[in-house]
Amino acid sequence: MKKVLVTGANGQLGQCLQKIAPLYKDLDFLFQSSKDLDITNDVAVELLFEKEQFNYCINCAAYTNVEQAEKTPEIAFKVNAEGVRTLALFSKKYNVSLIHISTDYVFDGEKKEPYTIDDIPNPINEYGKSKLLGEKYIQEIMENYAIIRTSWLYSEIGKNFYTTILKKAKAGENLAVTSNQTGCPTNANNLARYILELIVQNKKIVGIFHFTDGKSMTWYDFASKILLENNLQKQVKLVDRSNYLNFAQRPTCSILK
Repeated sequence: MKKVLVTGANGQLGQCLQKIAPLYKDLDFLFQSSKDLDITNDVAVELLFEKEQFNYCINCAAYTNVEQAEKTPEIAFKVNAEGVRTLALFSKKYNVSLIHISTDYVFDGEKKEPYTIDDIPNPINEYGKSKLLGEKYIQEIMENYAIIRTSWLYSEIGKNFYTTILKKAKAGENLAVTSNQTGCPTNANNLARYILELIVQNKKIVGIFHFTDGKSMTWYDFASKILLENNLQKQVKLVDRSNYLNFAQRPTCSILK
């Protein structure tokens, strides 16, 4: 039986992994929230790795507040870069295969075609820079790793674009959503299954992977689809707010191939 550590277990992806974990009888999971395990604490991480002797670590722990990362980047870099470095160091020391979740925000969004794993990253905000540094640490330190870049994660769990649109629509609020950004919405449940299938299929997990649900659209398109699928399109007014400004720059087009 393979022993699997999941960090950041209370986040959206972590909860999706917990939901489907019982289907994978050959995997023995230990789910750790940020309160259970602070990945920036070297001592705590090593004690856990030494004690449990994991085969895999799925790192879902991340600082994902893009706006706040621009204002206080040191917090984002502590978790997304230095915390990842800690996991990489002890994963290597204890012969653990590290599966790390990264983001489309490592790219600048200037490319007119979908980004491949061979494209050179060029993040334009502090969140993207912190995630890219985490990737680099893994590549420098480890041999047995998978960096899985994904985009626009959503699910029925927690606070995300999907649940926010549904909540506001059901409350009768009108919606203003930008059409200035294009990407691929990705159901976190699908990503969770993809990760666990990589493990159970016992494939050699090395390098960078891109995973999305494959269909590109704008945030406005995505909101329209959510309303349509939930039969709410006649209950609220959806406005294209193309002039919407964020404190943090975001890639205009970050479709992952």
